[in-house]
Amino acid sequence: MFAVVVTFKIKPGKMAQFLPLILENGRASRETETGCHQFDVCHDEALPDTVFLYEVYSDLAAFDTHRATPHFQKFGEAGGQMIEAKDVRTFAHVHR
Repeated sequence: MFAVVVTFKIKPGKMAQFLPLILENGRASRETETGCHQFDVCHDEALPDTVFLYEVYSDLAAFDTHRATPHFQKFGEAGGQMIEAKDVRTFAHVHR
């Protein structure tokens, strides 16, 4: 298993537009990608401009497949302009 954690800092006033886009990306990933086992979108009113993702894939190849999907590309085009900063970290081993 391969994990990806992403923290987005969203530009002020853009969260209401950003959140539906990332939720749709997560839903499409879970429902259409056999290599995607988990895609959690987390946010909290105490951190109003922050979105945290936790994603689990079968392996790095499944994550690469995810990044090539139309729904990922659509999210990048529509949501990218709303992101002020992004931190992406990957973990090659997930122990359960």
